[in-house]
This record gives sequence, C-alpha cells and structure tokens, in this order.
Amino acid sequence: MATAYQQSTVGPAVEMSQAGAETLLKTVIGHIVHECRVRGHAVSETLAAFMVSAVVLDPRNGFNVDRTLTKDDVQKLEELCLDKLTEKCSPSLDTIKMQVCFDMNYTTKCEFLEDIHQSEESKLSPLCREITDNRVKSRKELDGLYQKITTYILQRSAMGSPTDTSTMEEATAVLQSVFPQAELGNFRVALKRDQEQQLKELTMIVTGIRLFNKANKRGEEEVDIHELMPAVLQEALPVTSKSIANELCVTQTLVFKYTVVLEKLTSSDVQLGHSDMPVILLKQALYNARQHEVFLKMLLADANSCAKHVETLLSDVSSQMKMLKETVQSKTAVPAATVFARIFSEAYLESLLEDSEVKTDEQRMLESSDNCVDPASLKTQEWLFPETVNFEEMPLQYNGFCGYTLVTRDGLLLPGNPYIGALKHKEKLYVFTSKEAAMKFALSPDSFVAEVAEKAKYSPELIQLLKLHQQFSCISPYSDVSRLSQTQPRKGLPVKPGIKCECGTQTEIHPVEKNIVKSYEWNEWELRRKALKLANLQTRVTVSVQTDLSHMRRENVTQTWLPKNAACQSKRDGASQVPKPQTFVAGLRGQRGAHVVKANLTRSVDD
Repeated sequence: MATAYQQSTVGPAVEMSQAGAETLLKTVIGHIVHECRVRGHAVSETLAAFMVSAVVLDPRNGFNVDRTLTKDDVQKLEELCLDKLTEKCSPSLDTIKMQVCFDMNYTTKCEFLEDIHQSEESKLSPLCREITDNRVKSRKELDGLYQKITTYILQRSAMGSPTDTSTMEEATAVLQSVFPQAELGNFRVALKRDQEQQLKELTMIVTGIRLFNKANKRGEEEVDIHELMPAVLQEALPVTSKSIANELCVTQTLVFKYTVVLEKLTSSDVQLGHSDMPVILLKQALYNARQHEVFLKMLLADANSCAKHVETLLSDVSSQMKMLKETVQSKTAVPAATVFARIFSEAYLESLLEDSEVKTDEQRMLESSDNCVDPASLKTQEWLFPETVNFEEMPLQYNGFCGYTLVTRDGLLLPGNPYIGALKHKEKLYVFTSKEAAMKFALSPDSFVAEVAEKAKYSPELIQLLKLHQQFSCISPYSDVSRLSQTQPRKGLPVKPGIKCECGTQTEIHPVEKNIVKSYEWNEWELRRKALKLANLQTRVTVSVQTDLSHMRRENVTQTWLPKNAACQSKRDGASQVPKPQTFVAGLRGQRGAHVVKANLTRSVDD
C-alpha cells in the first residue's frame, strides 16, 4: 500500500499521471475490500468504489476534489470508508447495499429473455453439432441420429423430458408424420446452416401438433386453454404478484408512519420533549423504506406486465386452436429476497405517532388537488398540468418527490402532486406537495436545486433514490461504478465520463420556392472559372504582404514535373596514336661560340 501513495505529506500534493491515479484508486478499493473481509463483512468492489466517492463528496470530511490525494488523505479516506461499511444498525448503509444489489442484478424483460435464449442455445449447441456433423454409415447409426433429432426437439420446446418414455414416443410419432426417417438422406447432404434452420422449423411444427393434440383430447368438450400452460408458469405468476403486492403494502404502511412522525419532529412547533428523538435515524429509515417501495413497484409492474403478456399469448393460442379445429374437424420467476431496515419497533412508532392520523400518498394528493397553481400569478415560469400533459410518460425530477419539502423540512420526503401544477425549469419537471411550496420554489429554483444537491451529499443514498447522478461528477450509477477502473480520473479522483448521444436533423432543400437563387453554384471549380472570367488578369498585378502575425503560418504547395532522364549513344568509339617527339642538343655548355649540334631522337610508332 505504501508504495502507491505519495511520500510527501506536507504542502500541496504533486499531480499524478492518469495511470498513477488509476493505480492508486484500485489499490484503495482493494485494500478497503480486504480490510472489510478481515473484519467479517463481505463488501463488493462496486460498493467500496461508491463509498469512496460518497466519502470524498461529503463536505464534512474535508476532501478537496481538485487536489491530488496525499498519503494522509488516503489513510483518512480508508478509515472513513471502513467505518461506514462496517457500521452496525445503519439504515443508510442498508439502503446503499440494496441499491447496489438491485442495480447490478435487475434487467429488463427483453434482456432477461435474451439471456435465457442465449443460455438455451449454448446448452443445445453440443447436441446440434452432433446432429449436423454426423457421419452415419449403418442402419443402427441412422436410427440413433433420428432419436437425437427427437431429443433436440423435446429439449428446445421444453415440453417434457427425453428420459420420459411416453413423451419420447409421442414426440417420435409426431415427428414421423412430418419428417419421415426416409428424409434423413436429404437432411444429411444439406448445408450446416440449412440443417440448423430445419431443426428449428421441425421443433415449432412438432410442438404445435402436440399442443393441438393435447387440446383435442376431450373431443368436442371445450378445453381450458390455461391447462396448456406449464405448471411452473401457472403457479409462479400469481404467487409472485401476490407476494410482491403484500410486501409493498407492508412497506407503504411503514413509509406512511415514518412520514407522519418526521412531519411532527420537523415542524416549527415541535415540543422540547422530542429533542432527544433519533431524527437522523428516522430520516435514514424513511429513505430506506421509500427506496424499497420504488424497487417493489418496479418488480410488481414487471410481474403484472408478464401476466398480461401471458394472457395475450393464451388468447392468441385459443383463437388459433379454434381455427385449427374448424379446419381439421374430425381429421386425423426467480425468487428474490430484499431486506429493508426495521430498526424501530411497532410500539415505539405508535408512541411517537400518538394521536396523529396516518395518511397515505393518495390521501395527501386528494387533499391538495383542489388548490392549483395560477400560471398568471408567475408568468416568468412555465407550468404544466395533467390536462395537457401525460405525466406518466414524462420523467419527474427527484423521482416525483417535492424538492421544496426536502429542503425546508430537513430532508423529509413527500411525494409531489402533479395536479397542483408541474414547474418546467431548464427542460426538467418539478412537482410539489402544495401550492405554497410550488410558488416559493418557482421564485428561486436554482437555489433550491443546489440545496437538494447539498442534502444528498450528507445522505448519499438519496443520489440513487432521487436520481441525482447528473448533478454529481464523481458519482455514477452502480452499474457504471463497477467499471470504475476504466473511467478517466481527475487528479486522483474518479469522474463520470461525459454523457454523449447521437442526434441528427433534416431540413427541406427549398422550403420556400420563390427564394431559390438561380445563380447559386455548389461546384467550387465552377465558381473559380467564373471568377477568372470576371477578372482582367492582363492589367492586374498580384501583390501579397506578410506581417509578423502571419509569418510562417501560410502553407504553400507547388507541383512540378520531375526532371527528365536523357541520354545519347554514339555509333562507335575511335582513337589514334602519334609519335612522341624527342630532340637532343649537344654543345650548349662549355665554350663560347662553340658549334651546337641537334640530334632528332623521335622513335617511330611501330618501334
């Protein structure tokens, strides 16, 4: 651990490189996970990474996100994270754990079905490969291939087990009626992709015939189409929906009680005798119950959607069966456990409630629906109402809770009422619990938005509950936190990558015909040709001036012909040789006036 820290603990820290910051972050998260395991607490890296970001974000801890962490900072950060992750009786920690668990495991119906289909394909791929890659030579091997095809159809249709003799005989009889064993010769010589496609088609045909035969077992007697459903599906759907609905009812009852108690404790006329009440724990418990309620509503909506889809499919099957009967006539859910904090006993809550009336969210909305906002009283803001806008299809800020109440009532969560009027501010919709709350929020919405963000810094579970990820640069959804090591850190701290999206726009070529410019030319070379026609180059001189600012900034390009390689060759090489002249003169030295004798010593060329 010490080798990953900066050694200087005094003065401003030296900025680390990006690779060093990622290494430090991974090291801190790994050390926190290890220490929690040593202390007997199982903590995932995702939870540890989120807690690191939440601790740094909390202004009470004194971390500066614009400065690199020193060794002392890292030690302090680890200690704070370990204290929060190993804290006992902490509804806030339970809420964060619940959010991490749900976000990492929850998938949409389409994704869930896609995973199931991929899993089924991977299970059937070995058997499919045995069928398509066969090299049978004997009659016995041919019978074995036909039996493998029947087994493949049963496993793919999930209607019975291949180990059941009666089911196997029934499927074989149906298969022989549409795909006799004599057709195996044509099947074997087909391409592999054609064989795989034929296996899928045979599965659908055989399954349809078996369903039709099962529906016609009673002859003319009408068969309940629900009997064709798998037994597991018949039991799972109603049991799952009922179980989630019961759990949701219990959670909402707890939410309503917590809300009434906190309304009393946060009101301006609260009695001094309640000053020792655990308000912070009550608020954390309320956040926990509200988050649990949100998740249960999502699961219940999915369960109801599945039930409606099954009913639609059964209706289609029933109509198809009736049509087939008229044509043929007489011819032959994963259990899941979710835990929420219940640290206050029922008797203790009743003592805090005293004679207060416990109201549901629906009752609160009915009481405040008559007092609506008058848009004319505050013309500088835009107001929307359910009569003109379908709020069920539009995302409400703070997950539908009132931001004004959250700020003014010390973190109290109350659902907003869209019928009062929704404030549209910076393309976001805000709902409120009363007309007064809406008007006061509309006077300075930006300040209230900042106050809500500050509240979330002290209670990090509100970031997920109120969907405030876009307001924080170093907090992202848990599915993104799990890939924290792949993000780009800023001076040692993790930051959320910028949100990007692809968008496009299309306009008409000529919206107004009369504004078409006939002389418009899109071709650049045509424009140059016209410019040369207009310019009288014979009487013009091109002049250029270069200044200090433009010096060395212009790019010039010149194109020339490459030098031509030329050579010549003569017809033949010739040469000639002449004698080298040599002359000897005698009598030049000695006597004055002596006779000089000159002798020619030149030799002939032939010598």
